[in-house]
Amino acid sequence: MPGKRIVATAPIDQIAIDILEEVALVQISPSTDEETMMGLLEGTVGIVVRGEGKATARMIDTAEDLAVLGRPGVGYDSVDVEAATARKIPLVYAPIGGFAVAEGALALLLTLVKKIPLCDEIVKSGEWQRRYEAKTGDMADHTLGIIGLGRIGRYLARLATPFGMTILGSDPYVEPGALSEEGIEVVSLDELLKRSDYISTHTPLNDETRGFINRDFVAKIKRGAILINTSRGNVVESLDVVAEALESGQLSGLGLDVFPDEPPDSDHRIFRDARCVCAPHLVGVSEAAMDRMFRSMAKDMVSVLQGRRPEFCVNPEVLE
Repeated sequence: MPGKRIVATAPIDQIAIDILEEVALVQISPSTDEETMMGLLEGTVGIVVRGEGKATARMIDTAEDLAVLGRPGVGYDSVDVEAATARKIPLVYAPIGGFAVAEGALALLLTLVKKIPLCDEIVKSGEWQRRYEAKTGDMADHTLGIIGLGRIGRYLARLATPFGMTILGSDPYVEPGALSEEGIEVVSLDELLKRSDYISTHTPLNDETRGFINRDFVAKIKRGAILINTSRGNVVESLDVVAEALESGQLSGLGLDVFPDEPPDSDHRIFRDARCVCAPHLVGVSEAAMDRMFRSMAKDMVSVLQGRRPEFCVNPEVLE
């Protein structure tokens, strides 16, 4: 059997490697696919799940020495949590980089409201007189609806407050009035969709949220609203749904950092629509955010391997 090691499904920052190598050799898998990872599981005490990599039930059940799983971020739908919990393997994660996601959502929204791509095109094409076409919008005196009121959604509300906006929030786990001191009016999802000029989604991906941005959802939106999704790609049923919403005018703008399939099919018609502004699942991957997340995840993985309680754990019941 090889010596103890921790395998990462994709490259990780050096700071994480330095911390993890206090307890085991760190190896980066040459590929994220399951078959490649299966060949690296002997002697593996920890798996860092990054990029398109996954920790499947098959991998978790096969890795006899596996003691901890790590995700350098807030999402963990790439890990079979049920399989990990069944084997009493903690999954640590790092829900501390949300500020970057909130900033990214706001950046996408401002880009669309102020029509930055069109303005840029007008200047660079030398068609100065086209500036009269560019009727830009405003944040002030408009309503922002935030779906999902966890760390990221609430941080976005803080960022948006100085713009003089009405801020609505919807979350089935937050009671009406609970966030009034933070300037958020908690309402039902239907009311949020009806009243919001701008909508930003910040939900986890689970059975309740998978595909919930569908044609019924779009039909309830205030006509001409702008929709931003920086949460998980699969909360959108399909790119066809949002493309149709743009084409019909139900949406006037769309900002996407995540996609139902990643990478998405770049030939899809939505990517030829100037009202759709995209990022490659990158807005939360700022230098500061990644440094914090890698440090937190690596320290928590080491804590588990050394018999201490981690700070952030998805399935804390396995620690009892």
